[in-house]
Amino acid sequence: MLALSGCTGLLGGGSVSDDRLDAEPPGGEYAWNDSVESELDARITVHDDATFSAVYAVDGDRIELYRRDGLGGQNPLDVRAVRYRYPNGTVITGTELRERGAVEQTRDEVRIELPGEGDVEGDRVAFSAESTPKRFSLPTYVEGSYEVVLPPNRRASLPVFGDVNPNGATTAVDDRDRLHVSWDGVESDSVIVQFYLPQDIRIFGGVLALLLVAGGGGLLYYRRQIDRLRERREEMGLDVDTDTDDLGDDGPPPGMG
Repeated sequence: MLALSGCTGLLGGGSVSDDRLDAEPPGGEYAWNDSVESELDARITVHDDATFSAVYAVDGDRIELYRRDGLGGQNPLDVRAVRYRYPNGTVITGTELRERGAVEQTRDEVRIELPGEGDVEGDRVAFSAESTPKRFSLPTYVEGSYEVVLPPNRRASLPVFGDVNPNGATTAVDDRDRLHVSWDGVESDSVIVQFYLPQDIRIFGGVLALLLVAGGGGLLYYRRQIDRLRERREEMGLDVDTDTDDLGDDGPPPGMG
């Protein structure tokens, strides 16, 4: 019982492997020196292979990384390619960060403790993890300004196919056809961007048109079958109307006159 509850640390706990900590970030190195990114508290770049890269300005000496499950609990985020940048611009790997601070995984979260004081303007933590195709969702680990950058040729404006939460976001498309979704200040518990390819809409429209054609053809076939059945009944004399005036009037039933 102690093991299953996690009290002994036998289940769900442990350290993140060196290979995961020092893996190469998807899409190349993190954009530490990006002039736009330096003004943001969180910048997430979603990649074509359903992964994402994130850079956070941590207001404090540590950050906890996790995902919420469908039962209201938490699971540790499967982080990799962890990096830390000092305020002076020096970047260290995940294993070096673990030696100078801490990178620990529990059954609920991955806890990263920053080197030194930590609460210094300009220090940042970056990592990568798995995402979901056509839907990015992550808790808000830090408060402040956010930006989510989608892969090229993705959009999120059409209802049902696209969704942005929380409300109040601004969008812009850069010269690489990537959609930038930005918030000046995020106070919600999570950030969600559901997106699509424009060709998805065309495919859906084509499928819907085929279904309508097939449905219309089925109704027409059904109507023709009913008409043929009526014609056969008329030919067999089953649908001949009888004029009650020719039957005469025999009076009311016995006992009713």
